Amino acid sequence: MLHLDPHASMTRIDFHSNVTDKIAYTCRLVRKARAGNFKIILLAQDKTDLAALDQSLWTFSDQDFLPHVHAGDPLAPNTPIILTDSDDVELPHHQILINLASRTPAHFARFERMFEIISSHEEDKASGRERYRFYQHRGYPLTHFVAGKT
Repeated sequence: MLHLDPHASMTRIDFHSNVTDKIAYTCRLVRKARAGNFKIILLAQDKTDLAALDQSLWTFSDQDFLPHVHAGDPLAPNTPIILTDSDDVELPHHQILINLASRTPAHFARFERMFEIISSHEEDKASGRERYRFYQHRGYPLTHFVAGKT
């Protein structure tokens, strides 16, 4: 279950590594967060990943409706899931950020909680380790979950 601490002052950061399909994994994580009525920002690496994420959110489950729009859309303030590939766009809410990009999000500290989704590819693991050290050196509360392990 996803929980947010309204009294926490620093962003809680959860690393999910060894993810074989980042898009499908993210869709399941979004479904879980929406079940808790959380608002979510999804940060994609680029326009290609953004389009794949957009399509997958509409089609990954016949039983779930995950309303989403791109950042900057007029409906964004009233939509619980926002998609972007840019750090320079205005975001309407700051509960959960899910980072699929290989960079540290510019404004991650505005969020109550962030998920870093790391694939099993070597380049992604290396950039994930760099981000982990970056957050660790700054004192952010970190957890690490390895996908596929029970």
